[in-house]
Amino acid sequence: MTARIHIGISEYQLAEPPAVLVTYGLGSCLAIALYDPARRLGTMAHTLLPTIRVVAASTRPAKYVDAAIDLMLGELTARGSDRRRLVAKIFGGANMFEPLLGGGSENSVGTRNIRSAREALATVGIPLVAEDVGGNFGRTVEFDLTSGTILVRAVRGREGEMTF
Repeated sequence: MTARIHIGISEYQLAEPPAVLVTYGLGSCLAIALYDPARRLGTMAHTLLPTIRVVAASTRPAKYVDAAIDLMLGELTARGSDRRRLVAKIFGGANMFEPLLGGGSENSVGTRNIRSAREALATVGIPLVAEDVGGNFGRTVEFDLTSGTILVRAVRGREGEMTF
C-alpha cells in the first residue's frame, strides 16, 4: 500500500517509494520538489515566503523558499544522494489577491516566491526541469516517488490535471 504523506504550510518531508508526498491549497505559496532519480529519493516543501530573515533563522526554515531548498538539499545529501543527480520542480506561486487589491503581479508574494526558487536552485546548481507557476488559481500537488512524476490539480481557473 502506498503511503500518502501530507505536507502542511511551512513544512517539508523526505521519503522514498512507495510514498506519495501531497500538499493542498497552494495559492501564492510554492511547492518545491527535489528528486534523486537514481535512488528514487525525494523531498517536497510547502513554502510561504521567498527569503529567510536573520531574526527568523531558528524558526521553521521550510517556511522560506531559500532556506527550504538548503534544508532539503542537506537532507538528501546526508541520505547519500549526489547533488549532481538531483532535479527540481516547482508549483504554485499564484497571484491570488493582488488583482483584486489593485497591486501589480511583479512584486506579489507568489512572483517573489517563484523568483527566489529559481535563483536559489541556480545558486546550488540543481536544474529546474518542470514548473507550473503563476496564474490566479490554487493548486494541489502529488509527488509520486516511485516514478518521480508530479500530478497537479488546479482548483480553479484551469480545468483538469497535469502530470510533470
